[in-house]
Amino acid sequence: MATLPTPRRGRPRKKIGDDGDSKRGIGALDNALTVLKALADLRAPATLTDIARAAGMPATKTHRYLASFVAAGLASQPERSGRYDLGKAAMEIGLAAIARNDVVNRVADRLADLTRATGCTAMLSVWGNQGPTVVRWERAATFVATTLGLGTTFPLLGSATGRVFLANLPDRLTAGLLAQEIRSGSRAADADVSPRALAALKARLRLQGYATVAGRLIPGLQAASAPVLNWQGEAECAVTLVDTGRRAVDPNGSVLPALVAFVRQFSAAR
Repeated sequence: MATLPTPRRGRPRKKIGDDGDSKRGIGALDNALTVLKALADLRAPATLTDIARAAGMPATKTHRYLASFVAAGLASQPERSGRYDLGKAAMEIGLAAIARNDVVNRVADRLADLTRATGCTAMLSVWGNQGPTVVRWERAATFVATTLGLGTTFPLLGSATGRVFLANLPDRLTAGLLAQEIRSGSRAADADVSPRALAALKARLRLQGYATVAGRLIPGLQAASAPVLNWQGEAECAVTLVDTGRRAVDPNGSVLPALVAFVRQFSAAR
């Protein structure tokens, strides 16, 4: 009578998708992403020492990852300063991710309509690692060349766009950048930064639904910005109108009502 073979003993093979190694990821890649996130979270060009400290790993190990990022375009290191910053490829990845946001896409598709209706240059900004960041730009016929453009980041206190995000995002998201501006003095000259004054400013901006700045960030340019709000009443993005005259900030003119009406079309919380 034939006997059946004895089953081989040992650990059963894991199927793809089982808990264990398949969910642990690749250690070297995890470390690399930790370094890249530390570079982004520092919000400004940083030294190797600063990045290593933020990433929680030795400087020699951090340097190897940074060298790979520079070669891939994810980081840059200008020879003059020696500090590291995010590179063009990192910006392209970030903008591509933003472009997949349905609300941002819908607003961007209609931005040219707002420019035609108001005669003002229109910008669409989202909250990024460096703060309010321009991701779409529609120039008016009377556009005046400035340093503003795609990828431009705005200060929280000294810009209309920044003030919109300051007023309509949770403090945990804006606190780091706000503290940095206060320490460096990079803010509107007349801004009272006491907790009581900042709370009053944010409440006023939320109530009126927009923020305006006249010639603070760039002399001669006037700007008005309003948020597109999600169901929680937080800013998904901000639409900003820029002009060389005062019509963009005139409370009795037609531009501000047009801007507020435009963002309300896309806001879940109205």
